[in-house]
Amino acid sequence: MFTGLIEARVPLRRAEPRGQGMRLALAAPTGDWLPRLGASVAVSGACLTMVGTADPATGAPLPEARPGADLLFDLSSETLARTWFARARPGRLLNLERALLLSDRLDGHLVAGHVDGLGRILAIVDTQDGGRRIRFEVDPRLSVYLVDKGSVTLDGISLTVVDPVGPRFDVAVIPQTLAWTSLGEARVGDEVHVEGDLVGKWVLRGLEAGYGTGRPTGGSAEPEKGPAAGFRTHSATGD
Repeated sequence: MFTGLIEARVPLRRAEPRGQGMRLALAAPTGDWLPRLGASVAVSGACLTMVGTADPATGAPLPEARPGADLLFDLSSETLARTWFARARPGRLLNLERALLLSDRLDGHLVAGHVDGLGRILAIVDTQDGGRRIRFEVDPRLSVYLVDKGSVTLDGISLTVVDPVGPRFDVAVIPQTLAWTSLGEARVGDEVHVEGDLVGKWVLRGLEAGYGTGRPTGGSAEPEKGPAAGFRTHSATGD
């Protein structure tokens, strides 16, 4: 689980095809930012597992992690089908966030790191205050997740939806976000990973299944009755 608050942006070093998958080598973030082997990291919004480290000069795998070493991530064919990683070129900036601790503040919103689909940048407008207003278009099937002033994750960044119309919407990006994330180098036409709000997805799924509507939910031929119609309740004895 993540929050959409980016901790570092780093360039892609290498993208190496491996069978039906791919291995990404990312430059190490500055400071003591070093995830442990096997840790989950949101890489531009996709939850990936760090499988090792490599020498930044030679690309040779290292027996143990060390500061300054490249970070290695293996991608499956499923991940490649849902993301833009297969088309990434060395030098592209990637956003990184380590997994959330239960003791952390939730400053962004709940992010699973499961990419729902792709979007692209349609326009970038300088707002004359150091920020930018960026217009995006997403896969039409993701339009249901676009709620005005609601949350959306784009390339791992927690952002607020502004003026959604069908599959198009704007985001207002402050200077800090531009400086700290890949949006600072974004160009019209760039692809982005899109993840809809996690809470909104569960609410939508519940409504589709009939919970809270009085419609059958699959567990019974008759709708539930009472104040919690649509939700099955249990007595204190478990009956």
